[in-house]
Formats: sequence, structure tokens, C-alpha cells
Amino acid sequence: MAALAEGSGLDARAAVRAVLEQRAGEPGALLPILHDIQDGLGHIPADLVPEIAEALNLSRAEVHGVVTYYHHFRAEPAARHVIQICRAEACQSMGAEALLAHAQLRLGCGAHGTSKDGTITLEPVYCLGLCASSPAMMLDDEPHARVTPRTFDALVAQARSES
Repeated sequence: MAALAEGSGLDARAAVRAVLEQRAGEPGALLPILHDIQDGLGHIPADLVPEIAEALNLSRAEVHGVVTYYHHFRAEPAARHVIQICRAEACQSMGAEALLAHAQLRLGCGAHGTSKDGTITLEPVYCLGLCASSPAMMLDDEPHARVTPRTFDALVAQARSES
């Protein structure tokens, strides 16, 4: 879908309609539809939630509730790089809260925010599956374990140099 939306010049509405036409008849279609839209556009456009709801015979509140409940979905596009810091119990016990505070300070944004320079979006998540190697974070799609503030700073510097 990403290639469809970007490569052919289709706007977000056309891309969402294409996904709805393909999947709306499937049982339990809401999550697969939202994943397809998120993967293709990088976010779920809030102004298209009513169209998604109508296609599935759901209320706008039901669709909005699912979009806001799951951390994977976002209403606005993310920056070029996305950092996810685990806040599950194992990571918390090994300093994840201090790491998140450090990240917010270094990036100049809060959780679910974007850095002042617009290059990095910071997201708290619950469990990256690296519990034995806490605290953990994900930079784009690459996991990192036993992350310290120094490691975090080095990873951010490397990501910014690649932008």
C-alpha cells in the first residue's frame, strides 16, 4: 500500500478507500484495515475515521477508540526516525523511566512527541520482548538492549547523521 499511496500519486482518501474495498467484507476487518492504512500512510488520518467507521458499520467512537488504544497506531505522521522505549515492568526495574526522562530531555519533546528538529518521534511502548536485557528500546525497526543514556545519545547521533 505504501507504494500505491506514494508511487501513484493517490491521496490519502483514495488509499484508504482502496484498503476498505479490499478488506471491508472480512470478518474482524477493523484491525487489518488500520494496520494496512498505518503501514501505507504512516498514520491513520483523523479526518478519514468517519469513512472507515461507515464502511464497517461502526461508530466513529469505536474506530477512534481502537486507534487511540493501540500504541502502534498514530493520528499524525511520525518523524523520519521513531524511537520506542519499553516501559514494561522488567524494563522499569532496570531504569527505563530514567531512560525515558533522558530521552525527553535530549530530544526536547514528551512521550508521543517529535524532537525539536523534527527528525525523531519518541514513543513509550509496553514490552519489546527484550525483558532479560532491560532497559530496551527500538530505533526504527532495530531493537537495542541494556540501553544507557550514553548508548541512547550515540544511537540518536547516528540516526541524525543518516537523515
